[in-house]
Amino acid sequence: MTAPLDLDITQDAGDWQAVEIDAVRGAVEKALDAAALDGALADGENGPSLLDRAPVIEISLTLTDDAAVRILNRDYRGKDSPTNVLSFASLESDDEASDFDMPPDMPLMLGDIVIARETCLREAQEQNKPLVNHLIHLAVHGTLHLVGYDHIDDDEADKMEQLERLILARMGIDDPYEPIEDQDVETGR
Repeated sequence: MTAPLDLDITQDAGDWQAVEIDAVRGAVEKALDAAALDGALADGENGPSLLDRAPVIEISLTLTDDAAVRILNRDYRGKDSPTNVLSFASLESDDEASDFDMPPDMPLMLGDIVIARETCLREAQEQNKPLVNHLIHLAVHGTLHLVGYDHIDDDEADKMEQLERLILARMGIDDPYEPIEDQDVETGR
């Protein structure tokens, strides 16, 4: 079990439902617990994780719409289009976490997650899956980015996707990377 979570949720724009907000909150908590067990942000090979040592973990989560995410995606990633989730990590890597001298009473600010409801809804409909399940997956995905997981190369992507699958399976959610039955793998239709 990780340190207590202070999850600051801001509903900036979009038609967010209470059940969606609650699901996203639970997904962040489950992702942090699984990441700590997997050794994320650990101090060396077998040292304790910052996720376990911190007196409290802070994450900012903004629930918004495509317009807001499009601006962030353009300004920070050079992509002038909306996307489903963006993560802005305070610590960039496990190496940085190992070198991080955290005072025992200092909260661990992991960073910010921003989710665009419109894109998520559209993707959930296209993939024939419940919106809440898709939001949970994206909250898990965004949280894992905050604790050092990435998908830049194939090995990193495999490791991150395996952990996502494990977390989601524990939450009763199907593998998000499996093609939908009767769906063409190439076109997604």
